[in-house]
Amino acid sequence: MTQDEIKSTLEKALPDSTVRVDDLTGGGDHFQVWIITPAFAGKSLVEQHQMVYGVLKDALGSEQIHALALKTYTPEQWERLAAKS
Repeated sequence: MTQDEIKSTLEKALPDSTVRVDDLTGGGDHFQVWIITPAFAGKSLVEQHQMVYGVLKDALGSEQIHALALKTYTPEQWERLAAKS
């Protein structure tokens, strides 16, 4: 699964989201993903990550994605984080 495919899949599953995908090793199977979406509102960090893993479960199960580092935020959390920078 390519960076673009991961991004597209997550954007379709989590409407109104902003998604960034980086290939951490250049090998096409270790990724870091930033997702900002209102769908995470009221959810714990674990629940947010479970949502993402659920969307990508086939790629994770087949090891098309071997490693996945997640950074998940609501739009409000992202704004607070950006304000600190």
